[in-house]
Amino acid sequence: MVAIPDYSAPPERRNLKWRFNRLLERYLPKRLYPRTLIIVITPVVVLLSIVMFIFMERHWDKVTGRMSRAVAQEIAFLIKLHESLPPGEDSDRWLVNTANEHLGLGFTMIKGQDLPPPARKPLFSLLDIKLSKQISKRVGKPFWIDTLGRTGYVDIRVKVRDGLIFRFLTEQERAYASNSHIFILWMVVSSVVLLSVAVIFMRNQIRPILALASAAQSFGLGRDVPDFRPRGAAEVRAAAVAFLNMKERIGRHVEQRTTMLAGVSHDLRTILTRFKLQLEVLGDGPQVQALKSDVDEMQHMLEDYIDFVRGHEGEKSVETDIGALLHQVARETRHGHTCAQLVATEGITALIRPNAFKRCISNLVGNACRHGSEVIIGARCENGELTVTVEDDGPGIPEEMRSEVFRPFCRLDGARNQDEGGSGLGLTIALDIARSHGGDITLDTSTLGGLKAVVRVPIVEALDGDAREDARAG
Repeated sequence: MVAIPDYSAPPERRNLKWRFNRLLERYLPKRLYPRTLIIVITPVVVLLSIVMFIFMERHWDKVTGRMSRAVAQEIAFLIKLHESLPPGEDSDRWLVNTANEHLGLGFTMIKGQDLPPPARKPLFSLLDIKLSKQISKRVGKPFWIDTLGRTGYVDIRVKVRDGLIFRFLTEQERAYASNSHIFILWMVVSSVVLLSVAVIFMRNQIRPILALASAAQSFGLGRDVPDFRPRGAAEVRAAAVAFLNMKERIGRHVEQRTTMLAGVSHDLRTILTRFKLQLEVLGDGPQVQALKSDVDEMQHMLEDYIDFVRGHEGEKSVETDIGALLHQVARETRHGHTCAQLVATEGITALIRPNAFKRCISNLVGNACRHGSEVIIGARCENGELTVTVEDDGPGIPEEMRSEVFRPFCRLDGARNQDEGGSGLGLTIALDIARSHGGDITLDTSTLGGLKAVVRVPIVEALDGDAREDARAG
């Protein structure tokens, strides 16, 4: 695995190793499967290249050179023998018969002709190069070679003297290591088979990791993963078992906390109900109305505390019509004469926890309605991400305070208090819900002059399509 380089390192520490790691991080694939294939394939390709180079340099090249040298020596021998024999037809016939019967060179004498024009040369031919070099070195006379005219044969012509040409039509196997391609083909085929086995094996090894990543991501987004089972190598199984144990412990913790909160909520609501009944008996005086208002505020704060601590973990994610949900929020959320206007793209759906997500948007819209006279809700879907915006024309929040307002019980000292008259948990609960969906909330300046809250949550898994298919297949 390639180490992640320290991009914050000072220039004097950015040595060659640092630059090499950064280069690898920039150009290597991001996913584990392609990186693993590179780790497997690269040594095989390098080894194959080294073997091929050694074979070409030490075997094929030398064997072909020696065979070409033997042919050139036999040609030189026949020329020397011809020069030593007495001239005449009998000597020429004897020389031709001897060369063909004992040397198998396909030897003939051509009289009264000159060498043909240069033959067409192949783009790359080790035989043509080696044989030409050896004939030039051993014979030392003008010659002509054609390795393409007749398939499987080499046509060699040597000008012994004016008017006399020695022609040799011999098989290529006599001067060329022709069986070398079988070795090369065997190496290539065996390498392809080995790489195919490696690719299939690595794909099967990667699938359990993708399945674990998909299950962890789904669980992190509040979705159930009932079909996940530990598979793969021992290390991957150990990680999967640890994930399942963690999931079970979190489930038990959430269940215990929800049970405890349900009991606390029930007891406190019972007391508040008794307060309300006693206040109803006392009549409708100004002091009674003030007490009723305090009791209602206490009940609202209690619900906020319970929602904040509970976190909506028990709700299941379902495919939800975002437009209908936002329309319901806009209709239900009002503050005085201020109501929200919805501007959303039709047909947007997302896999979310509808009640929790509605609470998130409602908190943002309610906060906007309390501080602005005009509120606009927008929604769009881009690049697998759902974006919901809530804008108002209120006083806004200073930029340096925008990261602070999400803290629990935070109140602003300026003109805008994000949860006036409430528990101070409205934006905190909204942010917690957004992050439990794998998203986030950011604050910006609205085009209306006030505050703009932007909620972004993924509507598809971060793993791409191939990874999801691998995870499901695993």
